[in-house]
Amino acid sequence: MQALLNTAVQAARRAGDTAAGYFNRADRLDIRSKDRNDFVTQVDEAAEELIISTIRERYPDHAFLAEERGAQGNSDHVWIIDPLDGTTNFIHGFPVFAVSIALQVRGQLEAGVIYDPMRQELFTAMRGRGAQLEGRRIRAASRTSLEGTLIGTGFPYRANAKWTDSYLGMLQRVMENTAGIRRPGAAALDLAYVAAGRLDGFWEFGLQAWDLAAGALMIQEAGGLISELHDAGDFLETGNVCAGSPKVHDALKKLLINPD
Repeated sequence: MQALLNTAVQAARRAGDTAAGYFNRADRLDIRSKDRNDFVTQVDEAAEELIISTIRERYPDHAFLAEERGAQGNSDHVWIIDPLDGTTNFIHGFPVFAVSIALQVRGQLEAGVIYDPMRQELFTAMRGRGAQLEGRRIRAASRTSLEGTLIGTGFPYRANAKWTDSYLGMLQRVMENTAGIRRPGAAALDLAYVAAGRLDGFWEFGLQAWDLAAGALMIQEAGGLISELHDAGDFLETGNVCAGSPKVHDALKKLLINPD
């Protein structure tokens, strides 16, 4: 498994450093709209190509689930890839974006990498072997209640706008019961920050598997919890998540779903 993780690290660094080379050059980018408020650039596509080609050099029979190319191949080993999480930030020159790569083997997450090229920070995890930031073990925050917590989130939009009214009520309750809320705009990094204890918790609606997979494993390996927000199945499929250290996760989920 270490060799597989090393391959993911190499791929993530290549893709992230390529993206960073285009940062603050939006005037030179071919920016296209996939949907309302959902953009793709040639940087997303080039980064994804770098990741897939790097992995295929060593593991030609593995399958892929990637944001831009979708599902490719048929294998017990599936690489789940977001080549540039935070594209909207990227094209606006807002320096919060990351590369996210996870490996799922027979349906179970086994390895994950999230690379922030602007801060040169590399988060990694392997099932049963913990989570690390630049080679140092990380742990989810140790708070035991919502008091004083810093919580991350993402706003519902596009197809998830149906959650807006519910979300606004949740947002108000979390504002009233915590020290603060942050919405940087790159869910993979938010999850990595929960694993590292920089955020105490996180919730969001309608994410994709490539947004979640690597960060979910990191949170679990850092001693935290991540679950489907409404207990409605696999969060990798619904994309509705709540995460945090065990006690914060439970308190946050109760506040969000069953405030009374």
